[in-house]
Amino acid sequence: MPVSQELLDILVCPETKQRVSAAGDETISQINARVSSGELRNRGGESVAAPISEGLIREDGKIVYIVDDGIPVMLIEESIELSSL
Repeated sequence: MPVSQELLDILVCPETKQRVSAAGDETISQINARVSSGELRNRGGESVAAPISEGLIREDGKIVYIVDDGIPVMLIEESIELSSL
């Protein structure tokens, strides 16, 4: 279930306070390719074990926050650096 526009309008990155928006299909595919290879770690250093279907990308394009079952996980240590892709 996609995050509602109403929620997107109020969500910001907890670290920088930049706005977030829905991550595109290409970004999700890149993340899932790294998940499949077992190489992806979140910013807390933990392995990301499950593929994702949705994410929120920070305005500067550097960080993605995973959306788990329609709920944005806005924890810095759970986010993924896109430079690691």
